[in-house]
Amino acid sequence: MHCESPIKRRKSRQIYVGSVAVGGDAPISVQSMTNTDTCDVDATVAQIRRLEDAGADIVRVSVPDMDAAEAFGRIKQQVRVPLVADIHFDYRIALRVAELGVDCLRINPGNIGREDRVRAVVDAARDKGIPIRIGVNAGSLEKDLQKKYGEPTPEALVESALRHVEHLDRLDFQNFKVSVKASDVFMAVAAYRLLAAQIEQPLHLGITEAGGLRSGTVKSAVGLGMLLAEGIGDTIRVSLAADPVEEIKVGFDILKSLRLRSRGINFIACPSCSRQNFDVVKTMNELETRLDDLLVPLDVAVIGCVVNGPGEAKEAHVGLTGGTPNLIYIDGKPVHKLDNDHLVDELEKLIRRKAAEKAAADASLIVRS
Repeated sequence: MHCESPIKRRKSRQIYVGSVAVGGDAPISVQSMTNTDTCDVDATVAQIRRLEDAGADIVRVSVPDMDAAEAFGRIKQQVRVPLVADIHFDYRIALRVAELGVDCLRINPGNIGREDRVRAVVDAARDKGIPIRIGVNAGSLEKDLQKKYGEPTPEALVESALRHVEHLDRLDFQNFKVSVKASDVFMAVAAYRLLAAQIEQPLHLGITEAGGLRSGTVKSAVGLGMLLAEGIGDTIRVSLAADPVEEIKVGFDILKSLRLRSRGINFIACPSCSRQNFDVVKTMNELETRLDDLLVPLDVAVIGCVVNGPGEAKEAHVGLTGGTPNLIYIDGKPVHKLDNDHLVDELEKLIRRKAAEKAAADASLIVRS
């Protein structure tokens, strides 16, 4: 039941994406991006609501043309979570979604066009208090930087980012965050480290085009974990070729593992072996599915035998140790004996009861403070 993270975060300027603070001492936010056709308003709203239910702090929506911009306006009216409009090339789209209430503009000043067009976007953002994300990707570097470096490198990514930062500096606009994404973990990590030392704005972390659910999760956990453990990063997006809801789940799991955010159950479970007194894998699969709706931070240990079981159970809010019979711990103390019949049903009841008690206690503390 550890609470504090030993990580000392990089100091950064704080901005707001809608009601969500990004940077400064704000919690590291978790975001995702819709993969529906933006012009299909019903489908996009339905997906955003699923992301909201999963805990998304921010959701990004691609807006490739003016029809999508008009659809974005209708989508915005039907959801609660702050929305970022992802825009390239046509500055008029940015101006339109600014009128329609966008919470953040994701652009590359370099592909928006002439100075007067960039200025028009920045002026609209300034007038309406809308932040901008400068998004640099290894796969879309400027041609002169590709020629200079020969291939994408951390230095090329940072030079591109600083070029855009200087552009906004000239326009006296500081309400922005920056990302320097690559699909290669080492390139992305090196680029973020270089950039973190040179600007004060918040950093949006991501390993772009990370892969499918399994490989992309691993790659993102390694890359983002390296940076977050060093205190670098103010908001994260896990990029998976999968259901976007999985991006939110993985994002929170990464932050939970580093004690940077607490949301839902933190399971401690053994991989199982011949010493197990119950089917650990089956039990865990059922518990994860059944308890996916719980948002209260809770440590739950599921250990198949008495070698490590008691020690892990004593450190959890709820612990199950395999034995004859199995033993349940609540807040570190043994309180129940359970046989294998209806084990998951009984354990689910105990976990939900403990979650309700903890939620009530946490609410009481907030009221008193």
